[in-house]
Amino acid sequence: MKAWKSLLLGLLLANGVVAAPVELDKVAVIVNDGVILQSDITTALKSLQANAKKQGQTLPEQSVLQEQILEKLIVDALQAQEAKRIGVRIDDERLNQTIASIAEQNQQTLAQLQASLASDGISYPEFREQIRKELALSEARNALVRRRINILPAEVDSLADALAQETNANVQYQVRHIQLRLDGQDNAALEQQAQDIITKYNQGEDFSTLAYTYSKGPKALEGGDWGWLRKEEMPTIFADQITTQGKGALIGPFRSGVGYHILLIEDVQGMETVAVTEANARHILIKPSVILSDEGAKQELNEMIRQINAGEATFGDLAAQHSQDPGSAARQGELGYQTPDLYVPEFKYVVETLPVGTISEPFKTVHGWHIVEVLDRRQVDRTDAAMKDRAYRLLFNRKFNEEVDAWLQELRAGAFIEVLGDNPDAR
Repeated sequence: MKAWKSLLLGLLLANGVVAAPVELDKVAVIVNDGVILQSDITTALKSLQANAKKQGQTLPEQSVLQEQILEKLIVDALQAQEAKRIGVRIDDERLNQTIASIAEQNQQTLAQLQASLASDGISYPEFREQIRKELALSEARNALVRRRINILPAEVDSLADALAQETNANVQYQVRHIQLRLDGQDNAALEQQAQDIITKYNQGEDFSTLAYTYSKGPKALEGGDWGWLRKEEMPTIFADQITTQGKGALIGPFRSGVGYHILLIEDVQGMETVAVTEANARHILIKPSVILSDEGAKQELNEMIRQINAGEATFGDLAAQHSQDPGSAARQGELGYQTPDLYVPEFKYVVETLPVGTISEPFKTVHGWHIVEVLDRRQVDRTDAAMKDRAYRLLFNRKFNEEVDAWLQELRAGAFIEVLGDNPDAR
């Protein structure tokens, strides 16, 4: 959820302009056991065009846009099916917190946000449900991609050493990207297409419009925008190409296993030194099962809270006896000093906001039901431990960005997708 700009783009694609009622709707694409309707594509197309007009953005012709939109709708549908499969649910409390954050980032009150939505033709209930959907997709993506990531201690040590020696470790780059996939095409022809795109850019065409038109990368419908990234957070193929280039530099085309890439460095930011807040928390995890419902798990945790408050048992003893997180249960529920960013969103929010020494109400994540107690917080500067923690997070972010793209391609390759009627092929 790094940038609500991305989430709001998804909203605009789905609900930015309320489509006029149609007498007949039809199925445009079958995606496994779900469908994408023609009205979904039409509404998304009108929404994107209206938003581009509002922002003064030049877009390619409608047939190209429709193909890109259809691809996004297919990928979103597959992710939604995965979210349903693993039981992701976004409750109203989490949804309200997210919407409040969106309003705050836009420097608006909730009432002002609602008025702004209404002026764009978006009803507030539609907005809420689209945000709920985007949160569910993100939750499923995070949960399923995390399982694919393996970080070795030697990798952490090596990067921590490099970070300690670099004087520009905190330089950030605002990067845009165009990816051209081979997909059976002739290599020379694809390289020539990349050179032609660079020529168009040098002749004054807008890079984001070129990304909308040609890119097959994960940020195509965001104009190729990856936002602000440190080199350590970038996919390796980006980081390897960026050396001393400055603002406005165009890099490429360069080759990877999937095809050709072009990078644009839109801006560069200098160094920053920020203290890290670490929290030492402990938790008890209860996982629902075929014989234990969500309500049953919640009741078990509430009974544990009662026992702790009544002095009948300690948090540590109950964690050791009942927690279904084996690693922390062996330490009486303690997770040790960690930056909250390492946790899944719901757990992160509780650890960040819970007063020290207070036990949370039961809450649910993708792992199950939890209660948490924050034992202590501390500010950490550039100690060896903090540097290794930062190295781990940077490695995780880099591998996560790489694995998301691979996961989505595998998800799509293994799906049954049938484009009906005259809709363009979703390649």
